[in-house]
Amino acid sequence: MTGRDRFSTATRIKLLGEQTAARVYRSQTKRQARRSRLTGRAALLALVLCTLIVALAYPMRQYVSQRAEVADLEREKRQAGERVQQLRDLKARWQDDAYAEQQIRQRLHYVLPGETGYIVVDPDAARQSRADLGAADRPWYSNVWDRVDSSDAADQ
Repeated sequence: MTGRDRFSTATRIKLLGEQTAARVYRSQTKRQARRSRLTGRAALLALVLCTLIVALAYPMRQYVSQRAEVADLEREKRQAGERVQQLRDLKARWQDDAYAEQQIRQRLHYVLPGETGYIVVDPDAARQSRADLGAADRPWYSNVWDRVDSSDAADQ
């Protein structure tokens, strides 16, 4: 082997190394360029997603609150329907003369001609003064007479 062959082999190896280094450098540059493009794309994508989230947050909150309001209104509607049905039943009961007579006798302490009405007083309740009793605990006519008496006393 001559020196020339060695030189030429060394030259070839050096040239091959330079070419390989250039390819690696170009490859790294392309990857870095791709990375920077992906980073820019990712940033743009993140910005678009954030904008969409912010833009949709208020309508979604409104939607959820309106759905809750609709559910509340449906519940109120159902309760009102039940109350209407109860009132219809009560009205139908009041249409019956026997029920109306029973309620009048019980609530107003009415008696039929020839009957004797009795009011049983609890001994403990009799010890309390009439003023201590609430208006709901006394018969309606007692409340009326008390108001008449108080009005008359205020005029004098």
